[in-house]
Amino acid sequence: MARSPFLKPGPHSGGRLMMFWNLLLVPIAVMLCVGCSKQQTASEEEIAKGVPTMQLTSTAFKEGAPIPASHGYENENLSPPLKWSDVPEGVKSFALICDDPDAPRGTWVHWVRLNIPAETQELKSAPGGKVDLRGVVQGKNSFKELGYGGPAPPSGTHHYHFKLYALDRLLDLKEGATKDDVVKALKDHIVAQGQLMGTFSAKK
Repeated sequence: MARSPFLKPGPHSGGRLMMFWNLLLVPIAVMLCVGCSKQQTASEEEIAKGVPTMQLTSTAFKEGAPIPASHGYENENLSPPLKWSDVPEGVKSFALICDDPDAPRGTWVHWVRLNIPAETQELKSAPGGKVDLRGVVQGKNSFKELGYGGPAPPSGTHHYHFKLYALDRLLDLKEGATKDDVVKALKDHIVAQGQLMGTFSAKK
């Protein structure tokens, strides 16, 4: 039976054997790493699946309706007022994320706010979302700024999703945390969620 050239005895057989094992094991290691990353990276939909629903509303716009121009990034950049109800017992804090999945370069994050006190039932409108609540942590949006950055679609009409999560704990994250940071921290701690979607059109 012919022997593999990698295993043929000789002065360099040790090096050939090492090369053989490298060729065999490296692809396996790569596949295992890819599998691990897929398991660790869960979407918002996955981590919030099956939890109770809260009612999230705004006096500025109704579900699926246009968001007023004053809340746009290039206008007054006022965060829209938000109010919620149907909060279950045992909530320790709230986290809020607003993003635009229609952005041409992938989902654009407009607002990240966490550790909103459990007794809070609304957020008032404010420039850049700077609401004065003790303990609240402002995350970084895709404008590379802290707080709220309003809609600014380059063209057409985009959809903006405001997502409120009721949590069973405070999140151990610092100012400037990204949406990805928050989503990872939310896993296994969401007890309820509420969503509100509004639209915003580019200037003609």
